[in-house]
Amino acid sequence: MSQSEDKSSTSMNLFTAPAARQHGHTFWSASDLSGADKSEVEILVPTASATSNKSANWVPSQSKVLSPSSTMDKQPLPYSTLFGHQAVLAPSAATLASNAVSASVNSGAKSENQRRELQDNLSISTPISTSAMKLLSPVTSFVKQHTPLMGAQESKLGMPLGGRRASFLDAPPVRLDRKATKEIKEKNRELQKAVESTKMVVARASQQLKETKQLDELKKELAMTEHMMTVDELCAMMEVDPEMGLSEKTVALRLVRDGPNALPPKKETPGWVLWAKQMTEGFSLLLWVGGLLAIIAYFIQNADQPHTPMDNVDNASLTGESEPLSRSVDGTDENPLETRNLAFFSTYAVEGSAIGIVVRTGERTIMGRIAKLAAAVETDLTPLAIEMHRFVKIMTCLAAFMGLLFFVIALAQGQNILPAFVFLIGVIVANVPEGILPATTVALALTAKRMARMNCLVKNLAAVETLGSTSVICSDKTGTLTQNRMTVAHLWVNNTIIECDTTEDQSKNIKVKIDSPTMKAVLRCLTLCNRAIFKPDQNSVHIMKRETIGDASESAMLKYTQIHVGDVLGYREKNRKVCEIPFNSTNKYQISIHESADYDGEYLLVMKGAPERIIERCDFVEFNGEAEPMSSEWMRYYDDTYDTIGGMGERIIGLAELRLLPKKFPRGFQFDSDKPNFPLRGLHFLGLVCLIDPPRAAVPNAVATCREAGIRVIMVTGDHPTTAKAIARTVGIISPESETVDDIAKRLNVSKQSVDPKLAEAVVVTGAELKDMPSEKLDSIFRTHSEIVFARTSPQQKLIIVEGVQRMGCIVAVTGDGVNDSPALRKADIGIAMGITGSDVSKDAAKMILLDDNFASVVIGIEEGRLIFDNLRKTIAYMLTSNIPEIIPFLIADICGIPQAIGTAGILYIDLGTDILPAIAMAYERSETDIMKRPPRDPQHDKIINKKVMGQAYFQIGVLQCLAGYLTYFVVYAENGFFPRKIMYGLDEQWSNEAATDLIDSYGQEWTYYQRRELELTCQGAFFTTIVVTQWVNLINCKCRKMSIFQKGMSNHVINFALIFETILVVILLYVPGVNHALQMRPAKIQWWTVGIFFNILIFGWDEIRRWFIRHYPNGFLYRETFY
Repeated sequence: MSQSEDKSSTSMNLFTAPAARQHGHTFWSASDLSGADKSEVEILVPTASATSNKSANWVPSQSKVLSPSSTMDKQPLPYSTLFGHQAVLAPSAATLASNAVSASVNSGAKSENQRRELQDNLSISTPISTSAMKLLSPVTSFVKQHTPLMGAQESKLGMPLGGRRASFLDAPPVRLDRKATKEIKEKNRELQKAVESTKMVVARASQQLKETKQLDELKKELAMTEHMMTVDELCAMMEVDPEMGLSEKTVALRLVRDGPNALPPKKETPGWVLWAKQMTEGFSLLLWVGGLLAIIAYFIQNADQPHTPMDNVDNASLTGESEPLSRSVDGTDENPLETRNLAFFSTYAVEGSAIGIVVRTGERTIMGRIAKLAAAVETDLTPLAIEMHRFVKIMTCLAAFMGLLFFVIALAQGQNILPAFVFLIGVIVANVPEGILPATTVALALTAKRMARMNCLVKNLAAVETLGSTSVICSDKTGTLTQNRMTVAHLWVNNTIIECDTTEDQSKNIKVKIDSPTMKAVLRCLTLCNRAIFKPDQNSVHIMKRETIGDASESAMLKYTQIHVGDVLGYREKNRKVCEIPFNSTNKYQISIHESADYDGEYLLVMKGAPERIIERCDFVEFNGEAEPMSSEWMRYYDDTYDTIGGMGERIIGLAELRLLPKKFPRGFQFDSDKPNFPLRGLHFLGLVCLIDPPRAAVPNAVATCREAGIRVIMVTGDHPTTAKAIARTVGIISPESETVDDIAKRLNVSKQSVDPKLAEAVVVTGAELKDMPSEKLDSIFRTHSEIVFARTSPQQKLIIVEGVQRMGCIVAVTGDGVNDSPALRKADIGIAMGITGSDVSKDAAKMILLDDNFASVVIGIEEGRLIFDNLRKTIAYMLTSNIPEIIPFLIADICGIPQAIGTAGILYIDLGTDILPAIAMAYERSETDIMKRPPRDPQHDKIINKKVMGQAYFQIGVLQCLAGYLTYFVVYAENGFFPRKIMYGLDEQWSNEAATDLIDSYGQEWTYYQRRELELTCQGAFFTTIVVTQWVNLINCKCRKMSIFQKGMSNHVINFALIFETILVVILLYVPGVNHALQMRPAKIQWWTVGIFFNILIFGWDEIRRWFIRHYPNGFLYRETFY
């Protein structure tokens, strides 16, 4: 048979390796791969030494001829039969290697020879990646292990290398003794293990392949054709009666087939799993080890010492558009999100009614795909988590290295293993900064609490610092940058553009003069040709903040007229409505007829709608109360104004009216809205009203602050490109002087195609352009243009944009409020949902929630995030400093054989006692003046712990503290009769020898073991005191990275309290009777404190000088080597 693949068959292909083909060995694939899809996951692994096999024809011992069409359900040869005739059963791997492996391949960096070797061993024609090689390594090792066995068996058969294909029937019968049978059984068990191992490999590779395929499929735009069919075609396809719908039996069958019309529930992680994860990962695990070692050391020392068409639908939760969209029965676009004849699950019908056919349910809907995409997106570790993992690795390696080094040195000097082991534990405990974890947790919690008061609710503590590391913000427009409410922005009346106040509190205080008859007519039209009303019981609420019933545009007009006219509802009562033609997508206008209170006995017709539909029905223009003919000059004025305001991204509505004279329309006239019996042409054009969802007042300043802080703000919206561009210019995302390709082409009066995109600093990219855009071009856009706006984007495209920014190495924050934003919110380094307008799905996907929906709160959060990183780094620098005076005594005592300067207990009193509160107090430290003027932190290079922090803590301040401690050490011993020379050279092993009761000091006095032990504890207490005293000034120095302490001051009262607290704690540990003896401490004389105070002057002076040079010489040596 040929190995060529049968495309129509999903059965398992059988392969034979060359050596086996030549010598008559047949290979059988595993008959059962549990959990594997046979059409996708199929594996064969030859067990003989083989290279590759392109074709093989063979006939096994039975009379059957097996071919590629032989399916897996045929009875395979039993293991014993195969082994008895020297054929080998092996797990199968062909199609997995061909399909599953190749789907996850080509990403590794193994050599070509290694790839080919593995590929040949597996009889695969597709390339093998590093990841696939790792998955299949158990199988490969099994193959190589059994290759010599096969060779031996072949040689016994003595089969020729050429000519007729040999069969095992040619071999003489083999008599098996007990030993051979036992070996066969052992090999059989090994083969069974290999089969099980292969099954696991297959299942894992298959699962990875399916997940990758599923995610890639979800990222694609939804392909559906139902909306482009006729009603009859759709009914036939869906097997539904347009009058009766579905029968109960059909409903039951489809419910079984498709499931309920609901999204699948979210998988929740049990609380105990989250608790266990928090307690056993990262620094927690290191602390458990450190604590256990400390306990061991303690005992050793004591022993030794986480129908009609809907008029309007609101798709805001899906597309982000703040304005309702019209619906019709016609398919207007192949894109499901753009066509007018689809209504989507979870959106709202705000006006009109319709009968439709359900074409998708549950997770197969647009919203269901978004929910699945959001669930499938994997979230990465936060930058802080990455930094802390790195910190743990560094400290673990450092502690283990130094501990083992001292342990080896101690053993080399001939010490017993027990004291050497105590030294090992002491060094490891001294290197573990036990206070970092509680200090970090409390600092993050305090910052999160502080941010909550600023309307930033943090769901994940680590997200606090992530926001501070943000280098790119991908912001939604509606509700985040804007107020999520349509507002009257401009009026065009009497050939004049009038600016209106768009602020929520009308703080601009712009008043419109209504003395002009035309202006009165405009306000009258906005009041009467309007169906929106205020919800009751809101008299105490500012007009612009009142809730309304009606669509967004009419609600904006209602609020505008309420401010400038007053009692709108009362005015409508005076002008009773007698007839109305509601707005619809066909006519694109709305008409209402009223009994006019301004024209006694007359009816007044008012109209509003699309400007082009209104102006074509007008013969006159109202200008300062006079009706002028609609001339070409007026049309030119209209066109210029339309272009000017349209470029601002505002929605334009035309206004008109007509007085219906009593002679033709007397009071009581029956108007017919179905078959209009009143004039629809010859109207008087009043002007234009322009609406926009205005930017929030604080957003422009917030965007400017982001620019100053080196953060790029990218707008990603589902709204129209013109509107998006206009809002981007208003808030500063696109600078006033920046031009897009369209702007350059318009300025130069050339076509867009002739303009080099690299000349444009700003760019507006639409979803249609992004749909077929390769990732390389998207990356080029991010690199080429500094100001970017994405408009008309789908949820899948928002996710692609976020991934593109992350490929640039940026930390990305994404803001959003709709379900459509949830995949991007989950994928971002930090997703930020809106607390007021945000959907539950978006809040669940996000790591932070803006309680006031204000983009400016994001900037506040960024500053707090940067501050927490600065303060964490200061905390680490503070706590690592004391490591040197804790570690060096163990080294000196080990090498020189002198009494220990500080014990394990003293180290724990510093790390878990005196240093804890000062470290936590650092979280209350104010930011320095440059915090929002420096560029974002580069996660690849600017680490929370680096050589500068280590150098400052270990080799500068730490060394000075160690010198201070040893000066105190020698002073204490000298005062008690042991001069430095005696300590260094005259004690040897006698000091710790309990039997030596007559050790002579420098004055010739004899010391018993008990007296020496008391002196040693006294000296350790003095050494401990000196470290704490020098930590005073170290804490004060760590408050500042660049500023002088005289500039920043001591306004952090928590740090002030911490200084007092640690001093009191030292006093309690040393001087309270009973406590000092229980904790193995002894009192220190007051004069011994002065040694630490003297060194404090040196430490403080050195750090002030260092910071002065950093401020004045930013490119100097000290800045480069010590500024962290």
